[in-house]
Amino acid sequence: MPGRLHDGHGRRFEYLRLSLTDVCNFRCSYCLPDGYRKVDGQSANLSVDEIRRLVTAFARLGLWKVRLTGGEPSLRRELLEIARTVAAVPGISKLAMTTNGYRLAERAADYARAGITALNISADSLVPERFAAITGHDRLGEVLDGIAAARAAGIASVKLNSVLMRGVNDDELDSFSAFVTEHDLSLRFIEVMRTNDNPGFFDQHHLAGVAITEKLEQAGWRRLPRETGAGPAIDYASPYGRGRIGIIAPYSRDFCASCNRLRVSAKGKLHLCLFGDFGIDLRPLLQHDTQLEELTDRITALTATKAPEHRLHQGNSGTTPHLASIGG
Repeated sequence: MPGRLHDGHGRRFEYLRLSLTDVCNFRCSYCLPDGYRKVDGQSANLSVDEIRRLVTAFARLGLWKVRLTGGEPSLRRELLEIARTVAAVPGISKLAMTTNGYRLAERAADYARAGITALNISADSLVPERFAAITGHDRLGEVLDGIAAARAAGIASVKLNSVLMRGVNDDELDSFSAFVTEHDLSLRFIEVMRTNDNPGFFDQHHLAGVAITEKLEQAGWRRLPRETGAGPAIDYASPYGRGRIGIIAPYSRDFCASCNRLRVSAKGKLHLCLFGDFGIDLRPLLQHDTQLEELTDRITALTATKAPEHRLHQGNSGTTPHLASIGG
């Protein structure tokens, strides 16, 4: 039933960000600077069957796009099985994944065969030493090889994600612009977001996305209309005809007005907002195929209660400890 899933503010939802694990093998300074730390007593990640039931329910409510996230989703042993399962759900027409590029060069063809048609790959710097300082790993070369492999494998959409940080990588706009123009790629600059674990880092390094927007417009980049089902980025086309740069600026005015996505954590909790106060456990309704109608009713009722906007402007990050916890 297309268009059935909506909230009380007129927003329709067609895009699910599904975390497969909260584990990550990188130590990015803005997210997990001390590395992943296991929490005792945590329940297991959703099984493949639980994921199938979950995505089937969302698809029956008109959702057609799923993005696999983490943590780092490539660390999930059943990733390929999960991808094949999600891609086969009736109504799902786009399966995307966000990754740090770990082992992407050797796995890209497998991802394509499993049904993944879009990849967002983290690349916070094009300077090897700086990339290593940000992520804790000297793997920029591997990530760039992975980007090339993903394109060679026929993955239709390959984009780069770069977290924008004042005094860290905000001097690389020209380098990134040249790179995406040369390789005909899309890049997303993402504002640093305040979470409960990084307030000091945020205060030191947050830079409003409008600073990049102004520079792009001055350099002749042209703003593009928003595509159907797209995420929150404001996209610009290169004046040289190849390459795109988008800005994801959660601190900008009316950022939440076009929200079209919901999140489910690796443990099965529905998060109506990345920075909400809690997640609602859907797992009890994922145990049997006979629970599908009850599950869709529950998702519909909960989505209707989604708040009009986040509270980041008030310094309130909800209960989100870090972005890896529920998929960013």
